[in-house]
Amino acid sequence: MSRLQGVFESLQARGRKGLIPYITAGDPHPRHTVQLMHALVRGGADVLELGVPFSDPMADGPVIQLACERALAHGTSLRQVLGMVEEFRRTDRDTPVVLMGYLNPIEAYGKAEFARRAREAGVDGVLVVDMPAEEAPDIAPLFRNEGLDCIFLLAPTSCAGRIDLIARQASGYLYYVSLKGVTGAATLDVTDVAARLAEIRRHTRLPLAVGFGIRDAQSAAAVGRVADAVVVGSALVAQIERHRDEPAALPELLTQQLGAMRAALDKS
Repeated sequence: MSRLQGVFESLQARGRKGLIPYITAGDPHPRHTVQLMHALVRGGADVLELGVPFSDPMADGPVIQLACERALAHGTSLRQVLGMVEEFRRTDRDTPVVLMGYLNPIEAYGKAEFARRAREAGVDGVLVVDMPAEEAPDIAPLFRNEGLDCIFLLAPTSCAGRIDLIARQASGYLYYVSLKGVTGAATLDVTDVAARLAEIRRHTRLPLAVGFGIRDAQSAAAVGRVADAVVVGSALVAQIERHRDEPAALPELLTQQLGAMRAALDKS
């Protein structure tokens, strides 16, 4: 059983919803990332999404675009990100880590070599934003052969046929993008999200995580009532941006910020 499967089965058995925070590796500086990962676990994270910085993050809004710029300015590479996961694993063997990013750095690294190295480092899953399901049969087996779950995005505009195609390629969990737009976009219609999740559940038994638009405890709790897990990214990355010049304060700030969402989820 993979770490991701184990976590979601445990959550379901306890009647609890998953909390999946996202931060960009290397932001505000590569030397702080592992410390921030541990801070998020203390705040109640069930799974960590670690963003691989990329020069053209097309699915991300300004907050995460700027985080990528800061990370790249410090020379953060995919090789370094894998090293961060490896360092995290020295003291945390339980919390699943999903790398979220774009195909270009993986292609440059070498797909098979990346999969092997990711497994060695302790990565549990990979979400490649710009890898469509049509290309997955050429790439996903390389990941699965190394025990890496392949996580895919579903959009509000995904038709039944596409949902079915993606669901058959996916493992670990499915990530439903709650809004038409980029990360950090404004309004979230939970009623619409609930209806779309009900439709997706007709095609898969995988856990459904919802992200984009979750910015505080209230929105996390609202989405947690209809989803298996909530993903929060831009709100945390904005906190990192605000305090990037005082990195010593960031671990406690992130622990508190995520802890408020954890508490709200547990009460919902």
